[in-house]
Amino acid sequence: MPKDFDSMEDSNRSANPSIHEVSDPARRAVLRGGAALAALAALSPLAASLGGCASPGATPPSPTLGFKAVPPGFGDQLVVPEGYIAEVIAAWGEPVGVPGQMPPFRFDASNSAADQAVQMGMHHDGLAFYPLGSSRRGLLAMNHEYADDGLLHADGMRTWSAEKVRKSMAAHGLSVIEVEQRDSGWQMVRPSRYARRITMATPFDVGGPAAGHPMMCTAADPTGRRVLGTLNNCASAATPWGTYLSGEENFSGYFVGGDTPSAHERRWGVRKDSWGYRWQEHDERFDATRHPNEPNRFGWVVELDPMDPTSTPIKRTALGRAAHEGAWVAVTKDQRAVVYSGEDARFEYIYKFVSRDRIRPAGNGLTAAQANRELLDHGTLYVARFDADGTGRWIPLVHGQGPLTAANGFADAGEVVIKTRQASDLLGATKMDRPEWLAIDPASGWVYCTLTNNSSRGVGSNPGVDAANPRANNTMGQIIRWKEDGDFDAPGFRWNHLVLAGDPANERAEARGNVKGDFFACPDGIAFDRRGVLWVQTDAHATQMYKGEFTRIGNNQMLACDVATGEMRRFLTAPTNCEVTGITWTPDGRTAFVNIQHPGETPSDRSDPADPRRFSNWPDRRPDGRPRSATVVIRRADGGVIGA
Repeated sequence: MPKDFDSMEDSNRSANPSIHEVSDPARRAVLRGGAALAALAALSPLAASLGGCASPGATPPSPTLGFKAVPPGFGDQLVVPEGYIAEVIAAWGEPVGVPGQMPPFRFDASNSAADQAVQMGMHHDGLAFYPLGSSRRGLLAMNHEYADDGLLHADGMRTWSAEKVRKSMAAHGLSVIEVEQRDSGWQMVRPSRYARRITMATPFDVGGPAAGHPMMCTAADPTGRRVLGTLNNCASAATPWGTYLSGEENFSGYFVGGDTPSAHERRWGVRKDSWGYRWQEHDERFDATRHPNEPNRFGWVVELDPMDPTSTPIKRTALGRAAHEGAWVAVTKDQRAVVYSGEDARFEYIYKFVSRDRIRPAGNGLTAAQANRELLDHGTLYVARFDADGTGRWIPLVHGQGPLTAANGFADAGEVVIKTRQASDLLGATKMDRPEWLAIDPASGWVYCTLTNNSSRGVGSNPGVDAANPRANNTMGQIIRWKEDGDFDAPGFRWNHLVLAGDPANERAEARGNVKGDFFACPDGIAFDRRGVLWVQTDAHATQMYKGEFTRIGNNQMLACDVATGEMRRFLTAPTNCEVTGITWTPDGRTAFVNIQHPGETPSDRSDPADPRRFSNWPDRRPDGRPRSATVVIRRADGGVIGA
């Protein structure tokens, strides 16, 4: 995936013969896991000095992890514990169910751009479940992070056209689908009045202090209040008022800059050598030399009402512009929203936004989503500083305070949020090791954040280690957590690490970690279930896997963590070279939905159709097939609660 990943090589392993996998012609794969793996618990001196993994504070007795761990995965299959069933639904290219517009997926990649605009997008990421009356029926809203042109088109990018650009743009964005549990298992409901695709052709409103700002205005939108599309959408969360928040992550790589980029463009990574999407050849707004303000219109948290397919999604600029992984909402005692977010990039920051107004209930003919349509447009944005003594401060990004003045390049509040990185630089916030997903413990109020890795930490002229990011050449990542000094809107907090990831057998101390239980690397997705179990998903890149310090770790995985004891137990291992990302549950906790992204990812050029990730043919198992990202539905065979 087009992320700020580490390492640049790849290898592969043969399938584990002890794992059983069966796929039926409808691609509903039933997968059952094998034997447990003995845990290794060696601690490096560095890890030991940072304390253990037990949950701090007054966390109540933790729930039991009631499943048998699966071993590390090295084959092209998805494995879950004994007694569990996984079903594959909603793969890339399946029609989402828009009435009258349901073109089937074609394995020869001959679907048109118009087809793709009403089909599931590529590379599923964050998702959330919205029940429709019960735990057996509901909506799934999800992200489609990026497009892989080597898979998307029959001949990849060997020929290039406006039609291919439109198709690539249509493979990005969001999907809303209806799903239902029937006697035969979970299925998409098609057609559905809720079904919807959000693509690069979908109009977005702009809310908050950057709405109408001169830096948001373009020739196509001189008002600066209407943006076409959203892209590189990564993590996501449901809000207490029933909407869906999605982060626009690595947006800068879609734009082509000039020979002499401005200081603003340099800080945001807009450069002449883009990631090679080539959209600018047929859509000039992605040529930043002609439209320098267009990149400013991306990098926001977007909000969608999944229950209303006629609603216009909104870019929430008060939450700050960043390579947003996602955004997660806590609620203060007086019912204001506190939104935590980070950006998945080396040496960037963690933020929180505190709303000015209280969350309004539904009423007077308005749904809760409609009643809170402007809630996230007004409030205060903060950036985190983690101090060496285990305390921290939230520093406000307020125009006119401290260095955030016109003399330093911030003419007004809109320019502060558009230049969130530059503002955070001046305020002395802590530069982090790629802050990705966050999760809020509903029992204790502790906030957890995955720091996936940063092999540049302490290397050359890059920033060195600090208390919050304690390992040089950090290939393994860690999970940091903090508790506010009072309510969620408090200006100060105390913090520590839940865990430093790594294989305890690694020779290098900085790569061993202090994992209690099943070891892992590169934590990414993270979420609490209804029982208080913390679920952790991993995203080691294809260039890292199966060699060196990753030799024994295997494919990416999902683990459950008992935060009272710190035990990590491996629940799922995924197909070759994919990322495990996104998790959500039905309200009864008996069904979990997980996304599998980019199975078979290769380090080669993603535009090459001769190498369209042939390391995997998951989930279809067709000789003529292409690997497809998909949503996996996980249940217990006895109908019990997941993980119990």
